[in-house]
Amino acid sequence: MPTTFHEIPRERPLTPLLDRANTPDELRRLGEAELETLADELRQYLLYTVGQTGGHFGAGLGVIELTIALHYVFDTPDDRLVWDVGHQAYPHKILTGRRERMDSLRQKDGIAAFPRRSESAYDTFGVGHSSTSISAALGMAIAAQLQGSKRKSVAVIGDGALTAGMAFEALNHASDVKADMLVVLNDNDMSISKNVGGLSNYLAKILSSRTYANMREGSKKVLSKLPGAWEIARKTEEHAKGMLVSGTLFEELGWNYIGPIDGHDLPTLLATLRNMRDLEGPQFLHVITQKGKGFAPAEVDPIGYHAITKLEPINAPRTPKAEVGPKYSSVFGQWLCDMAEADERLIGITPAMKEGSDLVAFSERFPERYFDVAIAEQHAVTLAAGMACEGAKPVVAIYSTFLQRAYDQLIHDVAVQHLDVLFAIDRAGLVGEDGPTHAGSFDLSYLRCIPGMLVMTPSDENELRRMLTTGHLFDGPAAVRYPRGSGPNARIDSELSPLPIGKGVVRRQGQGVALLVFGVQLADALRVGDTLDATVVDMRFVKPLDERLVGELAASHGLLVTIEENSVMGGAGGAVSEYLAGVNQLTPILHLGLPDAYVEHAKPAQMLAECGLDEAGIETAVRARLALLASNSSKS
Repeated sequence: MPTTFHEIPRERPLTPLLDRANTPDELRRLGEAELETLADELRQYLLYTVGQTGGHFGAGLGVIELTIALHYVFDTPDDRLVWDVGHQAYPHKILTGRRERMDSLRQKDGIAAFPRRSESAYDTFGVGHSSTSISAALGMAIAAQLQGSKRKSVAVIGDGALTAGMAFEALNHASDVKADMLVVLNDNDMSISKNVGGLSNYLAKILSSRTYANMREGSKKVLSKLPGAWEIARKTEEHAKGMLVSGTLFEELGWNYIGPIDGHDLPTLLATLRNMRDLEGPQFLHVITQKGKGFAPAEVDPIGYHAITKLEPINAPRTPKAEVGPKYSSVFGQWLCDMAEADERLIGITPAMKEGSDLVAFSERFPERYFDVAIAEQHAVTLAAGMACEGAKPVVAIYSTFLQRAYDQLIHDVAVQHLDVLFAIDRAGLVGEDGPTHAGSFDLSYLRCIPGMLVMTPSDENELRRMLTTGHLFDGPAAVRYPRGSGPNARIDSELSPLPIGKGVVRRQGQGVALLVFGVQLADALRVGDTLDATVVDMRFVKPLDERLVGELAASHGLLVTIEENSVMGGAGGAVSEYLAGVNQLTPILHLGLPDAYVEHAKPAQMLAECGLDEAGIETAVRARLALLASNSSKS
């Protein structure tokens, strides 16, 4: 049985077996009797390393035994192992040559929080969003077949990820093409079945054995010659398996379902995987694991220990923290409750991000108006559209990077029909250590091109509250995008008062240069404005743009500077340029925003500095452009 730990070790633990398993090749040289001890050492080492760096926590602890078994049985990296919801892949990273680099996890120039093809040959597919593993592994299996290769393809998908439609699309296709592949369902919440124990493990071994497979195929050949006999036998077999195990759905989709088995029982895992490795056609193994396994606090609170911050040294001096305001997500959560009290038509929707988007209080106070649709962003958006058709006022709380997955529904089901749906878009801009897969780099670009959309960018907490009210009262689709973390601690009005639509506000009057800010860079821009005596404008609205204000600023200033934490290409600054070009108003413009490149993981402040979106970067860019304009003027 795995050892249970009660504290995160602060000193590097002794791991004599793990020291001999730096790669899967070395792992496969260990005896099976040593693997239980290896699992304990790997679990303790994972606790130690995440304690040093912070990061995802519970999911990795739950797949220790599964990770060992997969690399022990399959010939990785030649056999392709594809991880879903990649935050469960930390043990995989430790066993695939990156153990000594785990202290750089999620840090600038360090290893990534998720599998990444450029990082290791063992990372066969880049991961960040969920529900991609089966499609990717199926593609690899088909490619292997076309190339005449015998390599195996294995997808490891979490139970939460199996709620997304994309996973079922791949399951359906794989059975159609009879792909030789294995899907491992890491069911860490018992959401499909609780049928775990000795009988289930025994049945799994029997059903996955070569003897059973040969008998099944032999019976098929014999009975297929008798009209209707094979169909009766097949239905009888599926009925029996459905009575004993929970695989009827997958069997009907054309998969050979095995399980559920205990995902922490290494001998059973090894035996079952060996049996299934060489079976032909689509194979589905259901394993039950416990999120946070082996660390008592995480077993009790798997949500709270989904991820942790790094442990500070015991005797480290405490630095007083600068005063900051509430988190933007908390402001949204409070607004949602307040507006629900005022408007009974309001409905809250989230695709599996209740805690992250701060809908906990709303779900408790208004349970009949709260809908968590699981990891199903497309469904979330069209569900909201259907509600809006009946006079409801749905609010979809969704991360910027996840809204990308429902772009067709946003256009086709909401915007084309001009429905009253408010999108509260969290984690806009750079999100830090999770890296480019989770950054909200493109929402202003993909939103402002949609006809009829209202698109707003708050500069502080109170502006967020007022914009949410504005969007809720707007006749048509509306979006408010706001960043991760805390604001500048602006005073928040308790009233639910909207803003005048399409109107920006001059926050500082200067001369020569006008800084047009779309979002939370306003505080930095104001400091630059003080230094350069520049005009600073909180634009507030990306769509509709305050064209009158832009025209006045262009006529009275020698340089306009647009600032946004969004891709420069197609972003809010582009809207300013397009308007001025359309009215033939020629004023020099400098666009500051995210570059045409993926910004690698680091601390948010480091990422902003790298992109020139902090105070120093903004000032440097403006001075450089003023110098260039002066130089060009002197030459003419």
